[in-house]
Amino acid sequence: MIAKETKNALPRGRAPFSRRFVTGPAPIGAVCAIIALADVRIMSAAELPPLHSGFAAIATQQQSFNISGTTKDSAGKAIADVRITIAELGIEVYSDGDGHYRFTDIRPGRYTLVARKVGYATPSAVVSSPTTEVTHDFKLSRSGQRLEPVTVTASSSPSDSRLSSRSIGVLHQDELRSDASISLAHSLTKLPGVRSVSTGMQTGKPMIRGLFGARVLTLEDGLRLEDYSWSDEDAPSIDARLAQRVEVIRGPASVLYGSDALGGVVNVIPEALPSTALGTNVHRISLEAYGSSNNFESGGSVRVEGAHGRLGWRVFGTGRFSGNINTPNGEIIHSGFFAITGQAAIGLRSDHGNTTLRISNYGGEFQLHEANDSSQASTPTNPIIADTSGPVRRLFDSRVQLVHEHVFQTVRLEVKTQFQRHALAEVSDDCLPQVGQSKCTTAELAASKDKPAFDLLLNTGTADVLLHHGTTGNVHGTFGVSGMYQSNGTNGPIFLIPAASTSSVGVFALEQVQAGIVTFEGGARVDHRSLNADPNTQIFLAAKDSRKWNAATFNLGAVVQATPMLAFTGNVGSGWRAPTLFDLYTNGPNLAEGRFEIGDYTMKQEQDLTGEVGIRLIAARGRIDANVFQSSIDNYIHTKPTGQTMSGLPLFRHVQNDARFTGGEVSGQFDVTAPFALNARYDYVQATNRTTDLPLPLIPPSRAAVGATYRAAQFAGLRNFGLHGEVETVAKQTRLDVNDIQTGAYTLINASANGEYTFGKRDVRFDLRVQNAGNVAYKDFLSRYKRFALDQGVNVQLRVSYGW
Repeated sequence: MIAKETKNALPRGRAPFSRRFVTGPAPIGAVCAIIALADVRIMSAAELPPLHSGFAAIATQQQSFNISGTTKDSAGKAIADVRITIAELGIEVYSDGDGHYRFTDIRPGRYTLVARKVGYATPSAVVSSPTTEVTHDFKLSRSGQRLEPVTVTASSSPSDSRLSSRSIGVLHQDELRSDASISLAHSLTKLPGVRSVSTGMQTGKPMIRGLFGARVLTLEDGLRLEDYSWSDEDAPSIDARLAQRVEVIRGPASVLYGSDALGGVVNVIPEALPSTALGTNVHRISLEAYGSSNNFESGGSVRVEGAHGRLGWRVFGTGRFSGNINTPNGEIIHSGFFAITGQAAIGLRSDHGNTTLRISNYGGEFQLHEANDSSQASTPTNPIIADTSGPVRRLFDSRVQLVHEHVFQTVRLEVKTQFQRHALAEVSDDCLPQVGQSKCTTAELAASKDKPAFDLLLNTGTADVLLHHGTTGNVHGTFGVSGMYQSNGTNGPIFLIPAASTSSVGVFALEQVQAGIVTFEGGARVDHRSLNADPNTQIFLAAKDSRKWNAATFNLGAVVQATPMLAFTGNVGSGWRAPTLFDLYTNGPNLAEGRFEIGDYTMKQEQDLTGEVGIRLIAARGRIDANVFQSSIDNYIHTKPTGQTMSGLPLFRHVQNDARFTGGEVSGQFDVTAPFALNARYDYVQATNRTTDLPLPLIPPSRAAVGATYRAAQFAGLRNFGLHGEVETVAKQTRLDVNDIQTGAYTLINASANGEYTFGKRDVRFDLRVQNAGNVAYKDFLSRYKRFALDQGVNVQLRVSYGW
């Protein structure tokens, strides 16, 4: 019996798909054109012949084997529509009505099988090919746990997450769907050790273990995304709604990803493209709409996809619009936004691999609130005083990605290339006083109204060549070469950084060895980066300046499986990052922060050494993960107040000191009964200037959360019903830098519910989410608005999805 093959979790009656392609973006105009012209038809499973995988098709030159088995519940009853994945190959099938599944024509090797179905725990198994037929039966139990047994980001190739010595967190597609906002970082705060440096509800920058900006690298399916990381209002230019899942590495990952992965990595992994057997076609359309009560945010998405034999494609578009944020103390004037994202991707598979072309566009305008007196905090008796116009940030980001994979008998070659164009501009009424003046004249104020303050353009080209080996045996690894070339253009009248070009190259190797109960992991990398900056008298750079950096990084780790349920982990790794253009050359006003900043062109590279140990307890009814770490960062770069003023603004300088970060995370998920589960998490980080033994700025306080989940196959006419509630408590930060503003402790209540209903042959899903259900008046320590405004009050969001 041949099961339906698919990559997307589709209930019976939907068109099945198979074979993992890299997804991709497209201009929003292309979305509209496809919707208008496409002959969209929904095909049932019975209409389609068996599907084939691109990787499976290459088995013709050597003996192949089959993998088959059953999917049953704890009582031995067959479970249909369970999605079985071979993680290394990106192949998936569905179990049939009798609970049987089958993969055919698989090349000999060692593979990880993963079984997924909403409402059940996610088991996995490792199989190899000593014979032409391998059998593995899955037993699934009802569970509210959210566990992912396979990771891609920690090793650049699919591997068992339980055997990784690194600390990893994962957000799944259904979590992203119910929580997807304009800010990827806001969604990630569900993970222990991950926070968001935010500007209201519109912009957030991921913070991992107290590190953010250029120290946290964001990837899209393994390809690095570049932005102006010095700016609080320039966040990763990717919509979380486009992801199948997001993986996070906590701690340095420079061995795999080079500079900027010093604090951690966020990898946004897209959905697979559809594929069908030769001579067949499939088309599908999905729609979504949502609305939020707090800031009157609304938006929608449309996805059209299809396949013709070996050719698969997808077009995806999403739009969002928001009004002003409402707090328990009133409205924050001029805090809305609008944003549009478009995607288009096309993939072609061959007998030995596949090639994918992806194009994306992301753009929007983000209003930035500015208080007339930012030194005054907002209270019920001292309401917000606002500038009703304020600056507007305009962001445009375009990417073209080309990925080719080729499978040989024992190795897999992966070539990834990308070109990214990232533009950031600010339009404002701000006027910078001349040197010696405390404020602008009336004429100068009139001339600056609604004029561009700065206009930046970043063009980046990257290329990665990866050779994955170890399809058999207990030794697996990757050899890689990475290159990047980047140019920065800048226009005034406020010049923040000079025009410059940057180039880099890196070579690395990462290996994993299994020896009995111990799994060893080790890798090393060397990087070279050079920078050439053009002269700019506006920022007092009189002559062309060049910089070069060389770095060597390593990672060593081990996992000891003491018992089938208990494992101990240990990891020592290093990371690095080169100073940014802003660190080196800025000499002007940072108006968003309300200060004048001066860089230091003699800055050295940051170098990190992190050690961590952990415990993993994995049982049938629950899981506990706990990690403690310490990081020593030499030449840590931060801004320091001087007590002076420049052009009417407080003067800050970029300085370097040695730093120490210490902390830990613990999380647990437990099934109390079949439909009920509990979850808990806690994280803490403390950062100290090793030179002065004083606290470093902008380090978040400790945080704890406890939640409960109820899941049922049927409830009140809905299928796959889920109900979740969580109480989150954030402590008061008492270790303050001289530049910090203290915020108080607070407790928030959040809740969500979701379910599915069949409409025709397609599913309609409802996601209801309530944030800050008690309308608590609080300030997030990492919010840019904390000087003069509270964070958002209660927010109710309803999302309706058709055909997803």
